[in-house]
Amino acid sequence: MASWGNRLKQSLDPFIHSIRFRLVLWFVLILGLVMVVFSGFLYYRQAQDVRSVAMARLNFTLDHALGGREHEGAGEQPLTTLTAISGDTPVLVSDQQNGEILAIQGIDGTVLQSAGVLGTAELQALKLPASTWNGVQNVSVPKTAGTARGRYLFISPAILQNNQVSGYLLVGVPLDPNNQLGKLLLSLILGNLVTLAIALTGGFWLADRAMRPVRTITQAARQISETDLHKRLNLKGRDELSELGNTFDGMLSRLQAAFERQRQFTADASHELRTPLTIIDLESNRGLAGHRSIDEYERILGTIQSENKFMIRLVNNLLSLARMDAGQVKLKFEPLDLSEVASEVIERLQPLAHSQGVTLEVGALPETPVQADRATLSQLLTNLVENGIKYSASVTNPRVNISVGQRGVNGNSQAWVRVSDNGIGITPEHQAHIFDRFYQVEQSRNRANSTDGDGAGQESSGTGLGLAIAQWIAKAHQGEIRVESVPGQGSSFEVVLPPDR
Repeated sequence: MASWGNRLKQSLDPFIHSIRFRLVLWFVLILGLVMVVFSGFLYYRQAQDVRSVAMARLNFTLDHALGGREHEGAGEQPLTTLTAISGDTPVLVSDQQNGEILAIQGIDGTVLQSAGVLGTAELQALKLPASTWNGVQNVSVPKTAGTARGRYLFISPAILQNNQVSGYLLVGVPLDPNNQLGKLLLSLILGNLVTLAIALTGGFWLADRAMRPVRTITQAARQISETDLHKRLNLKGRDELSELGNTFDGMLSRLQAAFERQRQFTADASHELRTPLTIIDLESNRGLAGHRSIDEYERILGTIQSENKFMIRLVNNLLSLARMDAGQVKLKFEPLDLSEVASEVIERLQPLAHSQGVTLEVGALPETPVQADRATLSQLLTNLVENGIKYSASVTNPRVNISVGQRGVNGNSQAWVRVSDNGIGITPEHQAHIFDRFYQVEQSRNRANSTDGDGAGQESSGTGLGLAIAQWIAKAHQGEIRVESVPGQGSSFEVVLPPDR
């Protein structure tokens, strides 16, 4: 028995603690409270109406109790008025079909005369203390063959004879002869129960329908893993849950794109590192295979050093991108002169350009204030200038031009720096991908072809990450990079930055 109870509890626990159950429970409780208040109001109003009708009948019966003789104070509301009677003992007149109770009591409470549905003995047994009443009284009368219901309204005005109280006139009428209040109460209880049952059933149906998208999201989330993010909800509608489902789909798309970038990033990094490691391994084995001349050993060591420098640059760039993606790069924005930063980059890269036979041309460098981080802005310009040197070194009379300026666009001022070269250029199909990580326009220009025997030209070899880093820096400065290129004529990269305010 205990195990069955535990199983039942385990099966009911998820349902009882579900949002659907709590929504329906609160809905039914609030609806039940509203219905109880409304039913109570209806019952109260009906009870007031029933009492008003009974009071009118009591007033009428009192007026005609002594054969049509009017008592003092007859009106809409019976009062404890004195009924003046002269001569002999009055005779009571009653219509038993209306369930009336009439009696004359002595001063000591003895029933002297009765009329209506109860006899003298029955009235005497009730021991109605008419002499102590004041106003209309609600009295419970035992149900008999003559009484319709047990609740009566009574009034007992005193009887005056020869200016002295000789007794009391006892008049009673049924409060609710047709049991209207009982029928109403039963109808309200049954109506409320039926309504709550319908509300409970309908509430579960509506809650189940409303929570269906949540179950869909839950099932989809259980099916999603790092290796499979293709599941989508595709919920239709314009309600909040549909909006939640669409937001969930958007999150999955972003996660899928992030995981794919991560996998591609890892694959590209592995591929890029494999080549220098292979070269280092081959050159080491060659040097260890037998005795070599000093020149041969120098060439081997130069190659190893060159590949090591490339791996250092690659790892540093990978680390920079990883920190940028993780939000760990803290930029220190300060007022700077863009032309001053460009001049520093030109001066620092002049030896590299000279070693590659490339002329660095300085264009207009007017004072251009910007709000920027000096270190990352310098890195951005360095990457662009190195790129220009790399891809113009193979042409005749190679040149790289750097210029700075400021212009107004739609009433707003923009600061810009442009790096142009007369190199091999970029075809239109490549321009859409040049800012992708590890993407290199000229795949045939590998490091082996771009360096001499002692590794002198290695600084110009590319990792395919420079433009990706440059684009991140530009966006971090709320700017952008634009490229214009004609194959065989050269390329021009322009960085637009908001000016210092």
